[in-house]
Amino acid sequence: MKPYIEWTKEELVAEKARLEQEFAEVKAKGLNLNISRGKPAAAQLDLTEGMLTVLSKNEDTFAEDGTDCRNYGVLTGIPEARKLIGDICEVPAENVIVYGNASLTIMFDTVARSFLKGVAGCTPWNKLDKVKFLCPVPGYDRHFGVTEYFGVEMINVPMTPEGPDMDMVEKLVAEDDAIKGIWCVPKYSNPQGYTYSDETVRRFANLKPAAKDFRIFWDNAYIIHHLYDDRQDHLLNIIEECEKAGNPDMVYEFVSTSKVSYPGAGIAALISSEANLKEAQEYMNFQIIGHDKLNQLRHVKFFQNLDGVMNQMKKHAEILRPKFEAILQVMDQELSGLGIASWTKPNGGYFISFDSMEGCAKKIVAKAKEAGLTMTGAGATYPYHNDPQDSNIRIAPSFPTPEELEIAGQVFVLSVKLVSVDKILESK
Repeated sequence: MKPYIEWTKEELVAEKARLEQEFAEVKAKGLNLNISRGKPAAAQLDLTEGMLTVLSKNEDTFAEDGTDCRNYGVLTGIPEARKLIGDICEVPAENVIVYGNASLTIMFDTVARSFLKGVAGCTPWNKLDKVKFLCPVPGYDRHFGVTEYFGVEMINVPMTPEGPDMDMVEKLVAEDDAIKGIWCVPKYSNPQGYTYSDETVRRFANLKPAAKDFRIFWDNAYIIHHLYDDRQDHLLNIIEECEKAGNPDMVYEFVSTSKVSYPGAGIAALISSEANLKEAQEYMNFQIIGHDKLNQLRHVKFFQNLDGVMNQMKKHAEILRPKFEAILQVMDQELSGLGIASWTKPNGGYFISFDSMEGCAKKIVAKAKEAGLTMTGAGATYPYHNDPQDSNIRIAPSFPTPEELEIAGQVFVLSVKLVSVDKILESK
C-alpha cells in the first residue's frame, strides 16, 4: 500500500469522503466499547474461583509454622507467602515483605516515607529545595501520578526496545543529587511491552548516583505475564545484579498478584535488601499490626507453589492472546504501508503502544470516542499528561471479548486514517 504522503490531493480528498461515509455508518451503530484500562476480563477472574473456598473452616486458617492467620501479627508476611513471592521473583524469601493487595500502595507509601523520614539516614525529601524523578516515556500514568502528587519534578527519559536511554540516565543521576529515583516497568513495559535488556539491567545496577538516597523503583508488574509459550522475554534479576555491583540498597522491587488472582484482592510485596526492608518495617510498625494473612494463606493454598502459579498464567495467556492478535491483525491489515503510524507487538503484558503522526493522538482518541470507543486519554503515558509530540496512544485489549476487539480495532483504524488524512491535506 502506498503511503498517504505520496497520494495526490485529489486522491486524499476522495479517500476522506469514503472514510467519512464509513465513519458515519459505524457511528450510527451506537457502539459502547472500552479499551482504556488494563483490567482482567471476567473469564480470567473465573480462573481463581477455587480461592474463594480454599479456607472453609477454622482448621484451615493456620500457617505452616502454626501462626493463626485470623489474629494480629506477622508484620512481614507468613513464611510460605514470602517464599511464593520470592520464587516468582527469583529471590530468597528473606528479601520479601508481603503487604496488602496493591503494589501501587507500597510505591506511594515508599515515596511518602522518603519525604517524611528520609532514606538511609539522609535528609527527608520534604526538607529539600528540589526533588526530581526520572520517568521513562511513554510510561505508566499512575507512577507519574504518585510523584506529581508529592510535587516531584519529573524528567522524561526516552524508552527504547532495550529499556530507558541509559546514557541519559547515567549522566543525569551522576550529575544531579536532586534526582532521587526512577520509575521502571522492566518486563513487558506499560505501554510498549518492552523488556529491559541484560545490558540495561547491569547498567542500572552499576549506576553511580550523586544522591546517596537515590533509588530505582522497579515495578515488576508483568514478570510472569507471558502471552506465548514459545516466545517469552527474559529479564535479568535486578536484586542479584545490584548485589554483584556493590549497590544492594539501590533498588526497591514491587510485585503483586493483582492480575494473577484478583485485582483488589491479591497480595503485593516489596523485594529489597536487608537494610531497605528493615527501614520499611520500622515505618510499618506504626501503620499496621499485620496485613491480611488469611488472604496470603488463601493464595498459598490455592497456588501451592511456583508451578501452580505458572500453570495459572498459561490459562490467562490463552484468554489474552486472541485479544492481542485480534487488534494487531486489524492494524496490520489496515494501516501497514500507509506511513501514518507504528505500534508494538509485545510478547506479554497488558498493553500495545501506538504512535500516530505528530499532533494527531488527541484528535484520534476524540474521534474514536465519537464513534463509541473509549481509549486511554492521549498524553496519559507522559508526566503531567503532556506528550510533547502528541503521538502516543495506549491500547488495552484485555477486558473486551475478541469479537468486540475486532470491532474496536476497526473503529480505531478508521479514526487514525481520518485524522491522518486531514493532517496530510493541511500540507498539500
